[in-house]
Amino acid sequence: MGKIDIVGKIGSMAMIREDKRSIDYNIISQVADELRPGMVWVTSGATEIGRLDYIKRTGKELEGDKNEVKADYSAQGQAILMSNYRQFARPEYSLRQVLVEHQHFNDPVKRDYIKRLLSRCPEQNAVPIVNYNDPVSDEEVRKMELTNLRIRHAEENVVECVDNDETAAVICELVGARFLVILSSTEGIYRDPKDPSTLVRSVLCADGETLLSRIRTLQDSCVGASRAGANGARAKLEFAVKPALHGATVIIGHARHKLSDLLSGAVPHTRIGITG
Repeated sequence: MGKIDIVGKIGSMAMIREDKRSIDYNIISQVADELRPGMVWVTSGATEIGRLDYIKRTGKELEGDKNEVKADYSAQGQAILMSNYRQFARPEYSLRQVLVEHQHFNDPVKRDYIKRLLSRCPEQNAVPIVNYNDPVSDEEVRKMELTNLRIRHAEENVVECVDNDETAAVICELVGARFLVILSSTEGIYRDPKDPSTLVRSVLCADGETLLSRIRTLQDSCVGASRAGANGARAKLEFAVKPALHGATVIIGHARHKLSDLLSGAVPHTRIGITG
């Protein structure tokens, strides 16, 4: 099995132009061009891209049950999303779409199966592109399944993974990656979200207890999110905890920056980890 060094994730709003009418091809082409074997890429964007495509083709939005509308948009957007990654990625690398659900990570057999699938990719010169499988995910059923799992198991061992920040964090732990890179529409985590000068450049601590304490303090100042239904910076910090405590370096930065620049520290971002 091959070694996976980097798990990366990009948020929905980071992939959409500021006028919110189409995909930001500059962003997706830059990301896709930097994909390499030894990486797992977790991508959001299918639902919003599907919505924009549907509006472009019909001149209107879908109406009806919100879960069904989300499923329909996501199914339409998945094809567009993967087509763009394939168009801009290096031709010598294979890309493999992996659609996951919460049950895949809460079941030890399925979790191990996914781990082996992802771990085969580096030696096969392939990059897995992971997304939550929204077209077959019903919120009411999912919540019931998660409740039953929490009754049977310790609550902290049950993951939901609808938020792709969580999916990326779970995969980072699963494969033992050295880096978890989360690309968003901001430069990182701010002490005051309204003041760009308060960007927190690093949360690097000598031990896990200190790291956890600093993250909890930062979460107290995190409010707001980039879109309806997102959990924002507070959730990003929460999902960063376990990978960081298990030895990964977590990088949260703007999607306009190259992955290589974020990893090297050449551009502003927030870096989280244990140095001891």
